[in-house]
Amino acid sequence: MKPNARIVVSFFCFGLLILITGFAPVAARRPGVAAAAMPRTMRVDYYHTGNSTSQWFSLDRVVIEPLDWPGNPGQAIDETQLGNYRFDVRDQASGKLLYSRGFNSVFGEWSTTEEARHANRTFSESLRFPTPVVPVEIALEERKESGFQDVWKIVVDPKDKFVDTSLPPSPGPLLELQKMGAPADKVDLLVLGDGYTAKERGKFESDAHRFMEMLFSTSPFREHRKDFDVWGLCPAAEESGIPRPSSGIHRRSPLGTSYDTFGTERYVLTTENRALRDVASFAPYEFIEILANGATYGGGGIFNQFATVAIDNLWAGYVGVHEFGHEFAALADEYYTSDVAYLPPEHKTEPWEPNVTALLDPDKLKWKDLVEKGTPIPTPWNQEEFDRFERGIQQQRKELRAAGKPEKEMEELFRKEREKEDAMLGSEKFAGKVGAFEGGNYQAKGYYRPEVNCIMFTRHTAFCAVCRRAIERVIGMYAK
Repeated sequence: MKPNARIVVSFFCFGLLILITGFAPVAARRPGVAAAAMPRTMRVDYYHTGNSTSQWFSLDRVVIEPLDWPGNPGQAIDETQLGNYRFDVRDQASGKLLYSRGFNSVFGEWSTTEEARHANRTFSESLRFPTPVVPVEIALEERKESGFQDVWKIVVDPKDKFVDTSLPPSPGPLLELQKMGAPADKVDLLVLGDGYTAKERGKFESDAHRFMEMLFSTSPFREHRKDFDVWGLCPAAEESGIPRPSSGIHRRSPLGTSYDTFGTERYVLTTENRALRDVASFAPYEFIEILANGATYGGGGIFNQFATVAIDNLWAGYVGVHEFGHEFAALADEYYTSDVAYLPPEHKTEPWEPNVTALLDPDKLKWKDLVEKGTPIPTPWNQEEFDRFERGIQQQRKELRAAGKPEKEMEELFRKEREKEDAMLGSEKFAGKVGAFEGGNYQAKGYYRPEVNCIMFTRHTAFCAVCRRAIERVIGMYAK
């Protein structure tokens, strides 16, 4: 279905930048940025409805966010080919491509669950881009086996009185966690707090600094710390904590994060996209990490949407960085022994994610340039012993949850698990080498990961070489 909607927006411009970019510059409004020809940020909010086989779209609203566009004007076009979805913004008259980005969505994940086979659901989604000065056509595309195909188009025409330029309610003061330069020259990371009461503002500030240090202690973020600006926002909650329906805990937190997403107890996402985007609009951002105010193990990450972590858990450092890998660089999960809600694909195709492969043609391995001469493809490892150990851990994990044991017992189980995993995988013949190790993408067979161990596989402390390269590629898109 491809319904069209005409949306129009008032604009102000300076001629030269308009001729070059098609976007409207205004006086800079972001913290620490001198007056410059930068456009405001436009956001198209829409509803994505469907099931496992069908989908349709409807416009919610078009808004002009409070701040200027934070992105690098020289990197408006996404050439990474990442994401299950992509949107293009084109000059309607000339067809010139002005802006594009790939992304994943909560709907996209949900559509692969059992529920989606027999039910419809609707999710709010958003597209953000520099405010145009000319009428533009926005094409939303979905990845198919043959490439990206249009699934929805709308026209944004800069003249309509219904575009919302009002300010949403303030989420509170903006916290400057790290300022390394102008937002247009840096990766702009926003750390949001959810489930913090007004009295817990100090705790959020401490937690936000703690998460930032966790992230920048991990390579390659450590080496690129100066390429990041980091901000914090924390709308006050009426109650402390976020909902966990499986434990009978229900809350209405400002950002809507919750455990038990898609029926998986550890999976923390928000489906309150409208609320999330209104809060986030008060900071310059390209990427979001949400700190859930809680101690029970959990988190989640959606490429170019957001990542989450339960910040008071012992394993928050691992979970926060792992989930940020999903959001930031579209890294796939390499594990396959933990339960997930997603159904396996009906037939095997080559994944688009940079760190997993179906190895349909070993001669065309996507990370072949990182494989040392003499490393066999596929690369042997003691998978049978590893899987036997992991099955035992997963059984203990289920028993602890079913019995309602204290979280410290789960944390201790994970500590023992990582100790054993590091010993087993570290002793492998090809440990630390790039190859193609079977097991990944939630499947024990038929998919391969680049190294025997990685943050995306176990609670390891380091990304593999392929994941590091993928992360650095994204940093290069946003930082000058």
